[in-house]
Amino acid sequence: ENNNRSNGKTFKRKTHVLEVLGNAIVGGMENYVRSLVNVLPPDLFKVTCLCPYESPITADLRRMGHEVFITPMDPNPSWQSVQTTVGIIRTQGIHLLHAHLPCAHMLAGLSGALTGRPVLATLHGMSDKQTIGIQQVTESHLMVICQAAQMEALACGVPRSKVTLIRNGVDLKRFVPQPHGEEFRQAVGIPLDALLVGFIGRLSWEKGPDQFVRAAAVVHKKRPDVHFVLVGDGPMAEELEELIGDLGLEGRVHLPGLWADTAVVYPALDVLVQTSRKEGMPLALLEGMACARPYVGMGVGGVLEIVEAGTTGLLTAPGDYEGVGKTLLELLAAPEQMRQMGQAARRHVEKEFSLQSTVQQTAALFNRLTQLNTPRRNSQPNEQPLMTKN
Repeated sequence: ENNNRSNGKTFKRKTHVLEVLGNAIVGGMENYVRSLVNVLPPDLFKVTCLCPYESPITADLRRMGHEVFITPMDPNPSWQSVQTTVGIIRTQGIHLLHAHLPCAHMLAGLSGALTGRPVLATLHGMSDKQTIGIQQVTESHLMVICQAAQMEALACGVPRSKVTLIRNGVDLKRFVPQPHGEEFRQAVGIPLDALLVGFIGRLSWEKGPDQFVRAAAVVHKKRPDVHFVLVGDGPMAEELEELIGDLGLEGRVHLPGLWADTAVVYPALDVLVQTSRKEGMPLALLEGMACARPYVGMGVGGVLEIVEAGTTGLLTAPGDYEGVGKTLLELLAAPEQMRQMGQAARRHVEKEFSLQSTVQQTAALFNRLTQLNTPRRNSQPNEQPLMTKN
């Protein structure tokens, strides 16, 4: 399938991509990879995955028909991990490595350099010094998901020819407007007629779930009837439970943990809220908009490139949880504005942020990078020794 010689004739072979994931939790990056490999045209691409450990994500990827290899990934990768990756590249006939997170980028960059394979690293948030440093050492290509990250990368000296902007996209068939999310409300124990404000994301410092709870306290003083939910898991879970108790919000702020199918969560919400301290192009925001949910959030990173303030959502300054609370109070008192905002949000993602468009652009980039590399990759992968000795 990957050979391009047969009795002297050439035929179109699939491009074999190794997706290198630096983590395997249930998070935005992992969901991005799942969506991408699910929609890449199978007649043009074959996908193999490399993950740092076994998890529900690796099980999912295998269920989807992709081979998954495991090797530890550290910021300074071990020689054994590099050897494992080089072995996979050569025995599987890999044409391109696609890395996610700095530890994966470093491993892919070294392994790509040793085998003459192109490396693409996707930045799922803003640019950071670690990623820029790895790019400059390995000469990998960077894919960024928002304009703010693109500007940062260029400002740090990454050549324009080595940076491509492809925005995140959402599956518009899976995330659709529905009248009421009864299934989720009943499972969590939230009255069907209550107003429900939701946060969907990892319970970690950069996502600001503590700021969401503090915004909930602002709303609760004036509207004790409103319920709140934080859907996700992460290192701040216990701290958030304490904060909810300290602010007297028990029974109003719910922590149901991770939810396997978030497509049933969004329809249960009256408003989606994000209170991130740092953000690239959040999938949860795009998914909520696809489900026609109005949005209130802090204007950080790529959020400013998604939300049309006043039309598809309402924004406050970064860190202004009181402003989020006050904005929520105004919006919850205006059901017609909420409805119009939700409809405008759906129209906006249909036009600008479809998964199909993201995948088409990504496939074109894969092809461009492998074609640039054609002279080196036409050697038969299995003819080379596993490692070259100095």
